[in-house]
Amino acid sequence: MANEILVTADGLAKLKAELEELKGPKRMSIAEAIREAKAHGDLKENAAYHEAKLNQTRLESRIAELERAVQSAKVIERDLNGGAHLGSKIKLVDLDFDDEFEVNLVGSFEADPAHDRISITSPLGDALVNKHVGAEIEVKSPNGVNRYRILSVE
Repeated sequence: MANEILVTADGLAKLKAELEELKGPKRMSIAEAIREAKAHGDLKENAAYHEAKLNQTRLESRIAELERAVQSAKVIERDLNGGAHLGSKIKLVDLDFDDEFEVNLVGSFEADPAHDRISITSPLGDALVNKHVGAEIEVKSPNGVNRYRILSVE
């Protein structure tokens, strides 16, 4: 499948849980907001109605996006060769600043850099794939080249 979305088993479960939440309680609450806004009369100048309809459009778009993702998801199982792969938790040290940090390698649909969830298609993620403990990598960034050493792979 050309448009596969690589995910961890945990990532797929989260996508499915979000989809169920949106299709159930969230969809019902927006429908109720639309009914309530309609009860106020003239829809042309009813800001609550227009906001509720906009929220409904956003919700339906997200539901469609999640349904496509779940249908085209390919769950990647752990590779036991010890190298970094989708689903790995990797501890790194920045060789220039002697700063240690951890990242989790995930599929692009699950990526959330603010929570240390790095896509395997990002420059850092791509540089980490199949690397082992002790390996040193270089990653090009807008700031220049960053150098890291892998301390552990779980």
